[in-house]
Amino acid sequence: MAEARASGPRAFVCGHPIAHSRSPLIHGHWLAVHGIAGSYERIDVAPLDFELFLRGLEKAGFAGGNVTLPHKEAAFRLVDKHDKAAQMIGAVNTLWFEGPMLCGGNTDAYGYAAHLDATAPAWRDGTVAVVLGAGGAARAIVHALQEAGYDDIRIVNRTLDRAAELAQRFIGGAGAHGWQALPALLGTADLLVNTSALGMTGKPPLEIALDPLPDHAIVSDIVYAPLKTDLLAAAEARGLATVDGLGMLLHQAVPGFERWFGVRPAVTEALRKHVLADLEPTA
Repeated sequence: MAEARASGPRAFVCGHPIAHSRSPLIHGHWLAVHGIAGSYERIDVAPLDFELFLRGLEKAGFAGGNVTLPHKEAAFRLVDKHDKAAQMIGAVNTLWFEGPMLCGGNTDAYGYAAHLDATAPAWRDGTVAVVLGAGGAARAIVHALQEAGYDDIRIVNRTLDRAAELAQRFIGGAGAHGWQALPALLGTADLLVNTSALGMTGKPPLEIALDPLPDHAIVSDIVYAPLKTDLLAAAEARGLATVDGLGMLLHQAVPGFERWFGVRPAVTEALRKHVLADLEPTA
């Protein structure tokens, strides 16, 4: 372990399971591009071992790391300090040290907004969004939308109580709606976002009619396997602007890499192709 520390900063991604994580592809690419003698490791941590794992990070020589399912909410409870996004979302996906303090942030909202800025910048002109789903990912998306000035966010979920819980968390323009209200809600939407797992490889399809959407609407799906979901294909067929889910994954990794390795990396076409090559067998 001493030899690993001497070779440069160490970071990680932890979850349970963790074999599916593409984060090592992203950070490994940036380490190579910038010629940094560091490491980014994939670590499987069972829920019962997670607190002990966090308490041992500094001694193990880690500069920080990423947290994925099922540990994001536990990380929120266990860190010494949160950034604003983590406080609003109630979950942590990025860890770093400030002196002896273990700090936790959430970069998912940043990653979503940065990807839209790069691929569909007109999204910031909108004020009305329809968000499908009310899970952890939806929290990050709603936070990103509110930060961008959206003041009418319509959260649609098959279980209305979950949508209502999310809307109450983000007071100020967020409302809860059942699935049956979707056609009417789409009529004035500037942005439609799928945050649910529907349409993902191995999951049930997302079956909605996009006819009510205005012609200027942008359709976004945070699912990236497959890269072009049925929702995005239907939006393209209607001539609407679309945003896939891969860019959010790439952009959310930027702040963590900068904290651990001291260089702010860029999301490039080369990185996108690097990760896509790994996705293709499952996409």
